[in-house]
Amino acid sequence: MPFAWLCRRVETMNYSDTYVCIIEDDLSVREGLEGLLKSATINVDTFGSAKEFLAGANQRAPGCLLLDVELPGLSGMELQTELVKRGINLPIIFLTGHGNIELCVRAMKAGASEFFAKPFDPESLLLAVQRVLAENEVRQQGAATHTTRSGIVGNSIALRKILRQIDLVSGTDATVLITGESGTGKELVARAIHEASLRSARSLLTVNCGAIPETLFESEFFGHVKGAFTGAQREKPGRFELANEGTLFLDEISEIPLGMQSKLLRVLQEREVERLGDTRLRKLNVRIIAATNRNLDQEMAAGRFRSDLYYRLGVFIIDIPPLRERREDVPLLAEYFLRHSAERLKRPVPKLTETSVNTLLRYDWPGNVRELQNEIERAIILSGGGPLEFSQVLGAQPTLECYASEGPSTLLTRDELRVRERESIIAALDKTGGKVAGSDGAAALLGMKRTTLYSRILALGLRAKASSHTDSRVA
Repeated sequence: MPFAWLCRRVETMNYSDTYVCIIEDDLSVREGLEGLLKSATINVDTFGSAKEFLAGANQRAPGCLLLDVELPGLSGMELQTELVKRGINLPIIFLTGHGNIELCVRAMKAGASEFFAKPFDPESLLLAVQRVLAENEVRQQGAATHTTRSGIVGNSIALRKILRQIDLVSGTDATVLITGESGTGKELVARAIHEASLRSARSLLTVNCGAIPETLFESEFFGHVKGAFTGAQREKPGRFELANEGTLFLDEISEIPLGMQSKLLRVLQEREVERLGDTRLRKLNVRIIAATNRNLDQEMAAGRFRSDLYYRLGVFIIDIPPLRERREDVPLLAEYFLRHSAERLKRPVPKLTETSVNTLLRYDWPGNVRELQNEIERAIILSGGGPLEFSQVLGAQPTLECYASEGPSTLLTRDELRVRERESIIAALDKTGGKVAGSDGAAALLGMKRTTLYSRILALGLRAKASSHTDSRVA
């Protein structure tokens, strides 16, 4: 099912009609996952074992299972098999401990949506759950949804070009490089290519290259045999092997260390991998899609990215333009977000006036589509049921035109920037009474992700007041 811009549906979906089942025997992990999903207003049922789930499952099927691979009694994979026998087809996101990743290979080949190795990134896991639930909604809406290309919003020439590129390349096995600023939907384009490809029945494995410690790159990418290094107590396949027959999406490809890039290039050229500590070569049949928000021409000129790796990855390049370069999509996006945000906030749908549209069109949207969605939701909250006033939201945020009219700008040092950032975060926390998460929290007010704001609070030595919406970190 091709869907190029599912982020609109993911970011604005109402989860009141669905729920997620967490099946995890570790109480701390289970509670952490429950808190994470509830922070995004997703309904949750939790179970400590597969048998407990089968005995107490709701008559209404969940939208997704978060399933641990190793469970007491009936394992996660055995539960998957049992559900198939009963004719129950549920989207499953597998969770696995270090050293158990190889157990997920069979599950992925059997159609598991995704898997995450512990410890996993909470924000990535939450996005995966939201994406699965959004896909369910798309399927349930049937043919009417397909006529709108699965929730794509916009009619600009730039957006139509991207959709044509997806259609062109999805039917091939060509390596794809997706470029664009943060918030433009690179991962969603990668998923759209995969799901419209001949490999759609297999899994799409996403690797955030920026989240892997430099010392673990080789082991994570290529795998290792038992005893390959201190702590290698079990044999473990790497990400390339796990994605075999499917698609491997290398996000933030520019973050791979220079010394590792030559090894990655060899694997891409030879289509075979050698695990750490092993001499046997394993053949690969995997499609590669990579993405970056950096300018790779500049990275190559600075000696931080190999030109031969760039040419190997850039067989087919899709560049996603920022929202400021396709402003004609802003009114359509705003109307879409207005309806869905009002529904989620249980507010009447306000009308978008010509003045409001002009205000939105004049802004340059450095945070792209996600920032627009946040601003729409914030304006609804601030309106209190009255007319929308985007000047309250955007009035203090200058566009590029404003900068140009002010003459030469003042450059700030790193310390000055840090002071400004600290002052902004403190002001937002004061305004929200110390609340970080939620539609009325400091993260929403600043237009930041909740987890990003928490990391900045810690880095700046600040403390957020505890609240019922405190973010739950999953270890």
